[in-house]
Amino acid sequence: MQWTDKIRQVKIWLVAVAILIAGAALLASHYLVRDLQTEERNKMEVWAKAMEALNQEDEMSYLLLVAQVMEGNNTIPVIVLDSKDHVMDYRNIEDSSNVATYAMRMKQAGNVIRIELGGDYQQVCYDESIMLKRLTYYPYWALAVVLIFAIVAVFAILTAKRAEQNKVWVGLSKETAHQLGTPISSLMAWVEVLKETHPDDELIPEMEKDVKRLERIAERFSKIGSMPEPVDTEMKELLDRVIEYMDKRTSQKISIKGHYPDHAVMVKTNASLFEWVIENLCKNAVDAMEGDAGKIDLWLLEEDDIVAVEVVDTGKGIKKKNISNVFRPGFTTKKRGWGLGLSLAKRIVEEYHKGRIYVKESEVGRGTTFRIELKR
Repeated sequence: MQWTDKIRQVKIWLVAVAILIAGAALLASHYLVRDLQTEERNKMEVWAKAMEALNQEDEMSYLLLVAQVMEGNNTIPVIVLDSKDHVMDYRNIEDSSNVATYAMRMKQAGNVIRIELGGDYQQVCYDESIMLKRLTYYPYWALAVVLIFAIVAVFAILTAKRAEQNKVWVGLSKETAHQLGTPISSLMAWVEVLKETHPDDELIPEMEKDVKRLERIAERFSKIGSMPEPVDTEMKELLDRVIEYMDKRTSQKISIKGHYPDHAVMVKTNASLFEWVIENLCKNAVDAMEGDAGKIDLWLLEEDDIVAVEVVDTGKGIKKKNISNVFRPGFTTKKRGWGLGLSLAKRIVEEYHKGRIYVKESEVGRGTTFRIELKR
């Protein structure tokens, strides 16, 4: 649980730092755009004064200088209007058919400089240059590109990490099954010997059941990582086997009951693995009762094309902040345990059976309901 909380804190810090970086980039670009706007305004004032001088001066050299200043503008769209808003001249305008409309938009935006010419005046309307417009949108495009790369990088890292973890768990599971094989075979042989030497001993059949149970567990571990072929399974029989197994290994203060339809309910499952999922949910329910009296109800429900199994307990419940973490590897509220049971259960249900498992409801002090949904 502490490990999960630390991971969550790291994620929060990373998001906060990313937001600060993005804010700093936007702020810097804002100041840059503002400075460019001021510079363009100054240029246009110079251009307007040059135009004013062109209408007043006679010296040829000065006129050439003024003309050069005016011709030097190759980026800023400019439209010159007279006092009656008639277009007199324009530069750097791509669509010449709507010059007058474009000029009105410039005036409404406040991008206009008035030139006094004796008793008359002219209006120099201008717009932001192409470079300025590009710089305005550049940081957003840059952030979008960086964000896409970051998402791809994180996804790739998480996928690689998950694949590596899966390989480790699959290898560990198969090795565990392999290591269990030899002692289980020996135990089975010893049980047969005990049957022959003590045929009337009532404990030997119970020992045989436990040995078979170990054999089934080894079989489950050996199937982790492979895609076992599901077969038609009668769900009531499967749940009854789980109840029988758990009832003998659980305190008498806890009752475990099944609630089924009257008819047979068939679903394609891998019975061995699916039994393990239900057992795991029941064991968690028993642990949640912490030695107190309680009950566990297994409900088998049919809803259209879905068969659902609900495991309802009267344990201590799950805090709301932890509900989203219960299926994460390593998460546990117990003092002992690896926090892998529900994670493996989720994988068995969703990957092997193409179903869904989730916490339907939980209330602290009242209990928890886990729901599994399988397609017929």
